[in-house]
Amino acid sequence: MDIAALITWVVTALGGFYLLGTWIRRGGIRQQQSGTSRLPAPVLFGHFALAAIGLIVWIIYVAADTTALAWTAFGLLLPVALLGFVMLARWIPLYRDRATAGTAPANAAAQGAEGAVPAERHFPLAVVLAHGLLAVVTLILVLLTALGIGGS
Repeated sequence: MDIAALITWVVTALGGFYLLGTWIRRGGIRQQQSGTSRLPAPVLFGHFALAAIGLIVWIIYVAADTTALAWTAFGLLLPVALLGFVMLARWIPLYRDRATAGTAPANAAAQGAEGAVPAERHFPLAVVLAHGLLAVVTLILVLLTALGIGGS
């Protein structure tokens, strides 16, 4: 089960890298000063940093098979999940606005310059859903492994 958790964690991380790259490429960092982006940079980068540290701890756990490391990785995943839910809650209204507004030229004129469109509005729904679903699966697999259920 520890290898399954590692695989889901790595795939989840790849989706997260894609979302982070999209956010940066679409001007998310610049939008922090104007308040255009609804995802605060400390939340986004905190989510990323804790997930990356947790993944490193999990890789060490897989190699060393020390229960304390499994629980440490799980402990790191809890705030990662909380921050992820915060970002999801802030992203859903933007997705709904995009879905209901469509891509009509009048909407583009109402939005003004491209900089007025939050960077996270460009996140593909499929990537957001896959990232979140795999994150939940990873959290469950890590917990089950730390509990000693399913072998290591």
